[in-house]
Amino acid sequence: MIDQFPNFFADADSDYNNAHFVIFGIPYDKTSTFRYGATNAPSEIRKASWNFETYRFETGVDFRDLKVHDFGDLPVKDLSPENMIKEVEKTVLRFKKDEKFPIAIGGEHSVTLGIIKALKKEEFCVLSLDAHLDYRNEYEGEKFSHACVIKRITEEIGIKNVAVVGFRSADRDEYKNALKDKLFCMDIFNLNRTGLKNILEELKKHVGKRKIYLTLDIDVLDPAYAPGTSTPHPFGLTTFQLLEIIDELAEKLIGFDIVEVCPAYDKGETSLLAAELIRTIITKHYYKTSKNK
Repeated sequence: MIDQFPNFFADADSDYNNAHFVIFGIPYDKTSTFRYGATNAPSEIRKASWNFETYRFETGVDFRDLKVHDFGDLPVKDLSPENMIKEVEKTVLRFKKDEKFPIAIGGEHSVTLGIIKALKKEEFCVLSLDAHLDYRNEYEGEKFSHACVIKRITEEIGIKNVAVVGFRSADRDEYKNALKDKLFCMDIFNLNRTGLKNILEELKKHVGKRKIYLTLDIDVLDPAYAPGTSTPHPFGLTTFQLLEIIDELAEKLIGFDIVEVCPAYDKGETSLLAAELIRTIITKHYYKTSKNK
């Protein structure tokens, strides 16, 4: 039995220059508003990653055969939200220049804005899987709050390049503004009423030929599956619904993040799930893109 696990994501041991996939942590939660502790998620998710077999029998892909590098954590814990976003942007600009596939471990959802700012010269669509719209103009006097991240992203890349799926919580004015502005947003009740396959067809029509950056707020899942999150909300997606979404869209991805894991509020289940989702998305993307070359 291992008493202490290495401080990098399991099997992400390629050197930076040779790697295609680059994992990096963004330990930040200065704008969290219900539960604090998302800053600890990168280290806990890395620990949890050592639990899993490397071979994926459903695709025939072995994670050890992929070129994955763990870049470590960005030094953002004590920065203001705006300066944190600038630091994230600077780092991802480097990854983009070096033609890496970025995979961020948050941290709260505000971290995603820095990634999008770095990638925005490309033509792509941001897909946010989230229990919340995050479309407020500001929250508690902070326009770079986690509750405003989708609003800020639409200002960077245009509202037609953004989609939110799985939400079930919104402020009244926030929701009205999203509808008025024609944000593509599919709530969980509509998803379950009409069926996930139909929602995915609508989403694919919206995306068209564009690539996708996936920002996965773990609270899109029902708290039964992911209790350790900063702002849990009942009536969420199941893990198998999430897998169906990933399977449908993996080939189109240009990067992704997993945010809002808050390890102090469970017994490690949500960190385990996040680690397995990272491994799943990487291997699914590799499998789908390699198969179609």
